[in-house]
Amino acid sequence: MKITLIGATGFIGKPTLLETLKRGHKVTAILRDPSKLELEDKNLTKVKADIFDTDGLSKIIATTDAVLDSYNPGWTDPKIRENMIQGSLSILNATKKSGVKRIIVMGGAGSLEVQPGVQLIDTPQFPKEYFPGADGAREILKHLRTEAELDWTFLSPSAIINPEGKQTGNYRFSNESLLVDSEGNSTISLLDLVNAFVNEIENGNYIKQRFTVGY
Repeated sequence: MKITLIGATGFIGKPTLLETLKRGHKVTAILRDPSKLELEDKNLTKVKADIFDTDGLSKIIATTDAVLDSYNPGWTDPKIRENMIQGSLSILNATKKSGVKRIIVMGGAGSLEVQPGVQLIDTPQFPKEYFPGADGAREILKHLRTEAELDWTFLSPSAIINPEGKQTGNYRFSNESLLVDSEGNSTISLLDLVNAFVNEIENGNYIKQRFTVGY
């Protein structure tokens, strides 16, 4: 496939880039500063672009088949909620304008339910410092659920993403519920999360749905 990857130098985006290239896909990486991505590959095209430039972004996306969106303005951004929403909406609008239908958005765990009708973000134990960004991601999910044109998918990770864990390919799936193990822990390795991210763009098992993965 020809894939537009947004956030290719980020925590999730960088291993996603490596995984897509390993599988033989041709990747157009959208970058604010292409010099920050030192990787070179015959199937990698680096493009400098501003995700808030909807028109410019749409022209780039139009040259590909699908979008993997791992955009995050950064947890230290004082306007993370506002920028999360505005940036994500720009990406969605650019995708629609491009004529490309398929987009998978990497979301957050905060909007997953810990019990029927109760989302993790609204529980007392949810870290306050992560609330603005998590709430921004929740708003994007709400928006996607009204989206008729795009073949979208929203992937929520488990509460804890382990950057040191291996890629096992052995994890559970859910749509709306936070996945926890027998000890009450909600975890997924970064590499298994990326595995699920790229698998979905290849297989399309959760079109117009949200799903999550965890052990």
